[in-house]
Amino acid sequence: MQRIFAIAGLTWKAAFRFKLFLVLATLLLLAVVGLPLLIKDDGTARGFTQIILTYTLSVITGLLGLSTLWLACGTLARDIEECQMQVVATKPIARWQIWIGKWIGLMSLNAVLLVLAGGFVFGLLQWRAGKLPAAEQKILREEILVARGSAKEASNAEAIEQDTERFLQNRLKTMTVDKVDVPEVRKQIREMVKADAQLVPPSYQRTWQIDLGFAKNYLKGKTLQLRVKFNAAQKSPSGTFQTLWQVGVPDKTKFWRTEYPLSLAPDTFHEFQIPPDLFDENGKLTVMFVNPNPTALLFSLDEGVEVLYPEGGFGLNFARGLGIIFCWLALLAALGLMAASFLSFPVAAFFSLALLIVGLSSSTLAESVESGSVAAGNEETGVAGHSGADLILIPAFKGLLTILRLVENFSPVEALSSGRSITWSELGLAFSQIVLLIGGMFAVAGIIFFNRRELATAQGTQ
Repeated sequence: MQRIFAIAGLTWKAAFRFKLFLVLATLLLLAVVGLPLLIKDDGTARGFTQIILTYTLSVITGLLGLSTLWLACGTLARDIEECQMQVVATKPIARWQIWIGKWIGLMSLNAVLLVLAGGFVFGLLQWRAGKLPAAEQKILREEILVARGSAKEASNAEAIEQDTERFLQNRLKTMTVDKVDVPEVRKQIREMVKADAQLVPPSYQRTWQIDLGFAKNYLKGKTLQLRVKFNAAQKSPSGTFQTLWQVGVPDKTKFWRTEYPLSLAPDTFHEFQIPPDLFDENGKLTVMFVNPNPTALLFSLDEGVEVLYPEGGFGLNFARGLGIIFCWLALLAALGLMAASFLSFPVAAFFSLALLIVGLSSSTLAESVESGSVAAGNEETGVAGHSGADLILIPAFKGLLTILRLVENFSPVEALSSGRSITWSELGLAFSQIVLLIGGMFAVAGIIFFNRRELATAQGTQ
């Protein structure tokens, strides 16, 4: 460990020698202090706080992520190209210790910068919140500066797939469909079935049964929030639609309903409070919506209706969010070092950025996998195109998506800005999947490449 920490110390010295630490610290400070002054909010305390969390944490993640990738590529590749690594390699130290030492040096540097930037953000939020009126402070403490758990209706994905398959088989019996077009037809039928489950026609009602689970044991007497979002089949002259809500079951549980219609805009999230203790003894909360509008409204199965409840304090939740960001930085450090283990600095930086861009393009890959082809479809008929490359690329895309989905579902910035709880289990899952699994794969590959690299070859090219 002494040898590893010695290499980590040399990485720190390099960062200070190139003034990277001071430059990053200055940029992070400007982002934390300057962004809230430059970006306009909607005039509410909630909107201002969400902007602070969203933009400052996004900029912090971006700055630290790019600098980590750049320094990881440069600290190893340049040491080899400038013949400094040849001197270190003659010492009684294994190459895997050099590689790990570089990674620890990078991550300790990131840890200090992330704690400094996160501390500034947290202090700014608390300072601004303390200057607000009591009513606004109450909103912040209940909806933003808090850790809230969430509960949704149980997934009916299995029933949707069963209905989709039944409708597909009926269609195949009554009409001829080319084999290559079956995936596209199945997709269209699935969307139709989902629409039926999500649509609330005029003068109709829709009921959600939401199980609060174990949380019911500590939610007695606590106010909850309903978070809703819908789409409209037609536009409204006023831009909003009337909504009627009731929660609970009369004569069975406590009961609440809106005294007058709530005017809500489509395509955006809305939150409103509901009284405590509206769920039954099993923790089931019954939410019913009535559509008094002349047009149908659609509530997504994924994010249409959700119940939010208090689960913890903001401070610890904020720290767990920074922990997930730290896991992402650890992955980027491993990626950059792996590329620098067998490539020159410019090529390693290009290679790392290319992999990062591919990772950020997972939605495009998912569309190709879902359609079963990388070829462009016919816009008039809506039928996907096909090519010979599908036989190779589609299985490759499926494997790549499997890996990407292990790491892409962790979004601490979104959770913190909406007052969502980041649990210890989520942090542990992020560490195991992002750092240990994917980062470990990069580390093993990088150490193997570095062990097999001929350092004398790099020296001879100078």
